[in-house]
Amino acid sequence: MLKRGGVGVSGGCVLDVRLWGKESGLSRSYPVVCHLLDTSAVFQELWDVVVSSGTRSAVAGVLGLGLAEARSVVSFWAGLHDIGKISPPFQAQAPLLYGPVRADPVYVSAPGAEGESDFRHERASHWSLYGLLAEAGYPNDERLMHRSVSHQVAQLLGGHHGVFGAVLRAKQARRASDYNPGLGQGGWAEQRQVHFDELRRVTGAYAVPQGGLPAGLAVVVAGLVVVADWLASQASVIEPRIPGRGWAGTMAEIDAHWQGAVEVAPEVVKAARLGRAEFSAREFGAMFPFTANSLQRDLVEHLPAMIDEHGPGLVLVTAPTGDGKTEAALFAASLLGRAADARGLFFALPTMGTADAMLRRVEGFASGALSGERALMLLHSMAWLSSPDGDGPAGVSDGQAGKGVISAGRGTVVEAEGWLRGAKRGLLAPLGVGTIDQALGAVLPLRYNVLRLLGLSDKVFVVDEAHAYGPWMHQLLVRLLEWLGEMRAPVVLLSATLTGRTAGSLVDAYRRGAGIAGPSGVVPRYPGWLFASAAAEMVSPARGVKSDRVRTLRVSHRSVAWDALESAGAPVLVGGRRAALREVLAPVAAEGGTALVCCTTVAEAQQTYRDVCAAFPQLAASVGGVRLLHSRYPADERARITAECEVAYGKPGEGPVSVRSASVLVATQVVEQSLDFDFDLVVSDLAPVAQVLQRAGRGRRHRRGPLGRPVWAAAEDEPDLVILDPLTAEAPDPPRSWGRVYDAGLLVRTSQILRKCALGGIAVPDGVQRLVEEVYEEEFVDRLEGAAREELARLDEERSAAEAAERHMAVRTIICSPADVRGDLSKLSAREAGVTQDLLTTRLGADTGRVLCLYQQPDGGTTLDPEGTSEVPGGGRWGLGPDELADVVRRVAPVPGWWLRGGEPGAGVPRGWGTHPSLRDLVLLYMVPAGEGSWVCHYGHHTISISGVGLEFQ
Repeated sequence: MLKRGGVGVSGGCVLDVRLWGKESGLSRSYPVVCHLLDTSAVFQELWDVVVSSGTRSAVAGVLGLGLAEARSVVSFWAGLHDIGKISPPFQAQAPLLYGPVRADPVYVSAPGAEGESDFRHERASHWSLYGLLAEAGYPNDERLMHRSVSHQVAQLLGGHHGVFGAVLRAKQARRASDYNPGLGQGGWAEQRQVHFDELRRVTGAYAVPQGGLPAGLAVVVAGLVVVADWLASQASVIEPRIPGRGWAGTMAEIDAHWQGAVEVAPEVVKAARLGRAEFSAREFGAMFPFTANSLQRDLVEHLPAMIDEHGPGLVLVTAPTGDGKTEAALFAASLLGRAADARGLFFALPTMGTADAMLRRVEGFASGALSGERALMLLHSMAWLSSPDGDGPAGVSDGQAGKGVISAGRGTVVEAEGWLRGAKRGLLAPLGVGTIDQALGAVLPLRYNVLRLLGLSDKVFVVDEAHAYGPWMHQLLVRLLEWLGEMRAPVVLLSATLTGRTAGSLVDAYRRGAGIAGPSGVVPRYPGWLFASAAAEMVSPARGVKSDRVRTLRVSHRSVAWDALESAGAPVLVGGRRAALREVLAPVAAEGGTALVCCTTVAEAQQTYRDVCAAFPQLAASVGGVRLLHSRYPADERARITAECEVAYGKPGEGPVSVRSASVLVATQVVEQSLDFDFDLVVSDLAPVAQVLQRAGRGRRHRRGPLGRPVWAAAEDEPDLVILDPLTAEAPDPPRSWGRVYDAGLLVRTSQILRKCALGGIAVPDGVQRLVEEVYEEEFVDRLEGAAREELARLDEERSAAEAAERHMAVRTIICSPADVRGDLSKLSAREAGVTQDLLTTRLGADTGRVLCLYQQPDGGTTLDPEGTSEVPGGGRWGLGPDELADVVRRVAPVPGWWLRGGEPGAGVPRGWGTHPSLRDLVLLYMVPAGEGSWVCHYGHHTISISGVGLEFQ
């Protein structure tokens, strides 16, 4: 039985140090009171060094407290997060530790309470803290529970495992232990009270908040509580601080432990690299080693004054590919970040390939333009395979290897490592580059979505290719911008082809979140930019700028019979696509230079590659003469090809240039976005006008001078674009092989627009915005007659219905706007069935699968590579080791999901490989040699093969 003995006392009850909070992986159990103290101390350090002064002031203001009082109160809350561990179900998880407590008569619980496994400790925190806070004087309104400060704090802390519980009902809350036997009675409630009181005493949190937190600040505090808990829960942090035997939890001992926790906390936070980057460079020339172009110069001349007068907000930049949007965005981000006191930036891109390519550009910017903590994370589903360059541990300054501690000076290395590489933590790094799904997960009701919101709350959020997302992804971006507006996080949006309607919806969403009602009336200029303040109703008129590269895109529109899938040895059809390709590529093969052939499907790209090789055998025989790039390669092979292409077709170096050797790249849409490729000629299958313009931007992208282009491409400001159009009078519908890759109505509209453009070309940039708007005009149909008009009207109706369905799906799946939270954080966790992170990465449930090819060698062995040098790992009790797992996953390839329907016995991963998420739903294909470098696998009733052209299905 508990005895006083000089220990901490509250209302006659003494603190019981037998109640454990941590024990797994430790030499001895760790009292729950110690973990509460540790978490409060770490939270205080996060509050001091990670949270901006503006956010600290905002929290203090809404709570009605001074800055020092608010610091004490919110750190007190953080420590309270695990008070629900003082409950029978949790304590019973360690039977040896629980035995003495269970035998103590002061601890009363209903029969079976210990087995209430569904009543997790975070729920116990929610239920018990409501009453504890109300008794401590926190404002309470049982009629409107969601408006009670006592309930809001309890609900917030009950969500520290990533899911917020529903609002409690007043009747149930008054009799919490009756409705939840897992809370226990008697000594259980008394111990929760004494732990509450002791934590309040040492943190000095006697001030009582007079108001609750609005949604934006609530998720920031909730996210910080999670981070503080995780940092304080590290075994390396706990083990040195485990009290010695005989520790009784006296007031003096509690005070000593608290002081120790406060002393250790700065090193814990510092080692995690959760500091703040500082936007220290002010001049464009200090950020980049070149002179600003006209777009960048206009931002330099006009944006600073707008921000000085109206505060930070959102910048929208619209300009052609190759016009320096990335550097313009980083310059704008630096101005916005300094004005908003942001702690870093996150650069979001549409694909993993574009994110990989952007990483080093942001790294270069950070090394010259930023100071402070510059930990940089690459974030996408395969980013964990990437490792920093260099020989030593990444993310550690000289002389600190192995300590996990870094300098905050300008010499800080620009790579994140250690704690930040753990699951769900990447967005917490000051700097990040990744796929946009990593950010959009913040507005899906996924576990720990508050961590994503926290990670974005005080960064500059940069979105490249803002036009590149369908209705569902666009709706998610709109909702995310509402939240960022609520949190006053600066935003930079970039696009080469953005309609006025889309631009307006994005700007209006941000302003709506910031509390600014009414439409902005945005009308983009191309090229140009605009600024919308988050603090005032000011939206600047879009500023048009003169492009440094005024060009005329010479369009050659060719109506062709569609024979893209004919074998390379078949007769060439006059008027067919294959004949047209031979004609337009002949100058490349004869005189040198480079060409891009962009195809609609992987299968057509593979067959086009074979056909080009057959048509130009000498070109094919030369090194790099004909290349193929698409998504249906193993990841490591695709990365190798992409890197090779960056060298062959990338930006010229500083030295003299010459005409490049003849080379043709056959590719799919993977080359459209954010890859800095430059070709002398671009050939594209018909696609919607926005995609066509993106591809055309790869034509004569950089100035190479009169010696750098072949004679047939000497006019650098008049790049050639050849369109191969299958929509003819004889075949008015898109090829069946295209399926639903593109909307048929948009293809019809684009086909007619490009026919007209072939007469005089496309003025870049002046004519681009008109084309982007024209393809969506409702009046477009009215200009047609007869059957063509009726057919296009039908296709438009189908597109409208499909887009409406995607928007409806978004409304059903995303979290509510910040304005609609209204004190109930459970709205951030309310989930429809089937909502997972995969919804983002598969673009609304697109039919995808993942395969790993295993090669059966002549000696009977099976390897990961066709050469037979990498044996298939066996795994073990704990699954694959890190190196083995990386070796497996980097060889995985995506395929259409319908390839794998019907299944095949034994196609799943071996049990010894473990259950790492990257192995989930992975299908193994056992390949046998088929000659000429090809391997085949019989899967169900079909055959899947792999060769130099990637994976194919027969």
